[in-house]
Amino acid sequence: MSAPILTVTLNPSIDVSATTQTVTTEHKLRCTDVRRDAGGGAINVARVLKRLGADCRALYPAGGLLGRLLRRLLEEDGIASIALDIAAETRESFTVLERTSGREFRFVLSGPQLADAEWQACLDRVAAMDEPPAYVVASGSLPPGAPEDFYARLARIVGARDSRMVLDASGQALAAALEEGVYLVKPNLRELRELTGQPLEGEEEWAAAATRLATSGKAQVVALSLGHRGALLAAQGMRLRAPAIPVKIASTVGAGDSFLAAMVWRLASGNGLEDAFRYGVAGGTAALLAPGTSLAHKDDIERLATRVELQTGAQREADAALERELDEALKETFPASDPVAVDTAGEHAARRKRVPRKKRR
Repeated sequence: MSAPILTVTLNPSIDVSATTQTVTTEHKLRCTDVRRDAGGGAINVARVLKRLGADCRALYPAGGLLGRLLRRLLEEDGIASIALDIAAETRESFTVLERTSGREFRFVLSGPQLADAEWQACLDRVAAMDEPPAYVVASGSLPPGAPEDFYARLARIVGARDSRMVLDASGQALAAALEEGVYLVKPNLRELRELTGQPLEGEEEWAAAATRLATSGKAQVVALSLGHRGALLAAQGMRLRAPAIPVKIASTVGAGDSFLAAMVWRLASGNGLEDAFRYGVAGGTAALLAPGTSLAHKDDIERLATRVELQTGAQREADAALERELDEALKETFPASDPVAVDTAGEHAARRKRVPRKKRR
């Protein structure tokens, strides 16, 4: 059993997913395989946490008919809810898979306008909890009316109650929260570039930026998601890199939330950062296997966790240096115009994976 976890979603949604043959303009698009799920940031995290057997509650505002549907869907999933009434209607999001191309089209609405008293009620509820959770996971966009420093205010409350704040946000909301300080932050590469104001064009720059953030006092742990390139983890005295696991992608919806859920589950269950990162990568990958808005499932996460290849910072740097040396050797051996000179560092790397490597001492 895990330590108690609270998820906070200020902008939840009803996530609608469907498929159609071809997306075109003007004509009606007949959709099939329609499903509706509770969604939006940390709601997705809560759904995956529940599947993993974690002790989890979900805090969120809800209003109107869609707000009632949101509560019912979470109840059907067995998730304990702390739903706070708001005047406006809960939002919807819509994802369509085009069967002819396999492309996914995602339409996201901004969300309801929250009054000051409504977003403040979420903060007050966290502050007033009789038994503070071990982890508070805040994820997702902020709706109209919420202040940009909402997550920073939440981090202040969480820190004062000796809980660990886990954050997945972007823009000014992320920057403000980091000034307050959090335990774990999970940006993607675009968000890290925006945060640092730097282009971060290569592996070494990604790792350096994540490490600086993890040693700055703003976040103790940085889990950087890199999409098809995998993920990177930085903490005090630790840096890990995990290449992506190749899978056939059914949907990308909720991959980051599934990553975060699996990672927090392992941490709340008493496991270390290396184990948690391994399961985070597995969780994000498992979500890619699930169609529409259905998110990651436990069996897939457990199976994929055995396939995650973790590399230390030193190992990754050595591999990158070797790949550069191989490329330079190829340039000297073959003229650039020689059609035979097609072997690349990536192909060398693929061959090296097929050859057992000696363990570094």
